[in-house]
Amino acid sequence: MKNLKFLIAGMLFGIILVKAEVISWFRIQEMFRLESFHMYGVIGSAIVTAMLGVMLIKKMGWRSMNGEEIVIRKKPFNLGNIIGGLIFGLGWAITGACPGPLFAQIGSGFTVVIVTLISATAGTWVYGLLKDRLPH
Repeated sequence: MKNLKFLIAGMLFGIILVKAEVISWFRIQEMFRLESFHMYGVIGSAIVTAMLGVMLIKKMGWRSMNGEEIVIRKKPFNLGNIIGGLIFGLGWAITGACPGPLFAQIGSGFTVVIVTLISATAGTWVYGLLKDRLPH
């Protein structure tokens, strides 16, 4: 029961993803074909919201729900960022599914996305095996 708030927040987030049409394969294909601004607008507004959130966390000294200090560390840029981004984008374009809304897609009845979920899980597992040999 202590995690009920997270379940409710996840369900609300899923409903928002469905209503905003960001789980739509057609919307994702429009984005990659540069035919529509819809997805770029959604992604852009998420970036602005995150930037404002990080700025407020730093300025106001906000803490986590458990009262712990929120520490945002700088991360160095490296070749792995480009390689990983290309692999991520290619997978997103091919499957029409970003890891974030996979569960919303499955919950909306697009059960074929289960293959994408299994593939994403397998990819994460393989990364865990190979991470020490990859360019970081």
